[in-house]
Amino acid sequence: MKRFAALTCALLMALAAVSAQTAEPLTPIPPAYPVPKEVSRLLETAVQELGETEDSAGRTKYGAWYGNPSAEWCAEFLCWAVAQTEEALGVKMLQETFPLYGATNIGRDWYLKQGRYIARTGFVSEWGSQWFKGQETQMEKNSYVPQPGDWMFFSYTPSGDTTHVAMVERCFRDSAGQVIVQAIEGNNPDKVQRAQYRLDDWRIQGYGTVHDLADIVLRGGADSVKVTRLQEQLATIRLLGDADLTGVYNHRTQEAVRAFQGIVSLPQTGIANQQTQLALAQFAHRWMMEHTEFWTVDGAV
Repeated sequence: MKRFAALTCALLMALAAVSAQTAEPLTPIPPAYPVPKEVSRLLETAVQELGETEDSAGRTKYGAWYGNPSAEWCAEFLCWAVAQTEEALGVKMLQETFPLYGATNIGRDWYLKQGRYIARTGFVSEWGSQWFKGQETQMEKNSYVPQPGDWMFFSYTPSGDTTHVAMVERCFRDSAGQVIVQAIEGNNPDKVQRAQYRLDDWRIQGYGTVHDLADIVLRGGADSVKVTRLQEQLATIRLLGDADLTGVYNHRTQEAVRAFQGIVSLPQTGIANQQTQLALAQFAHRWMMEHTEFWTVDGAV
């Protein structure tokens, strides 16, 4: 039954991908950010696997590598490709640039903790709204054009749990101006293949990004490198100490945010929303410029 349900989901993904493909000419969209060499090599590794299929019992070499030959292997394929690439290049990639996982939500949540997740709608459940770094307006729905090497998470369930993952290869624009995302994916429905999706496809939950491009509302319980950066800024202006740089949005962090909000006449919610984070970044920068104890001089004699 589990296998049947998973296969049904994969078939739906395949149909969704086919519906996005078109015979009309597509114009490539150049990447907006540099593509790291390890990402280029990873994409080459994935391309070489195109056409690889599971056997009649649903087993794959990707699942076997992960420790479960019969696994539903969309994530296992991507993780396998990263492992092959890092071995070839001699660089660490798994659990640094890309996650290592094989279960629902773990990959998406890993990117959230790393501070490199962008929701297609610009809003992450249990977190809040997002905005592109440094911008004063909130992120609009379907405004992020994914970059090569981003991982694209899909959901078909009312709960919002991730049910499929693919890796972005490139993006195109059709004659109507619609962005088309081309991805490489496994287990769709039983092989590694290319597929194309409209940028506004409701099935796309969001992207684990190669680059750190967006910020997000931070509140009690959040566990992220972005919380660490927030705590560092609060420590700079003496509202937290070095021992408080935990990466977890705990009570001390909440109270420090509340105190800062009072200093700059913002509502004292204790939640680091967009207005608070932008104000804190500016305030901490001015503080460092005005306090010479932060300055160091190299080569002094």
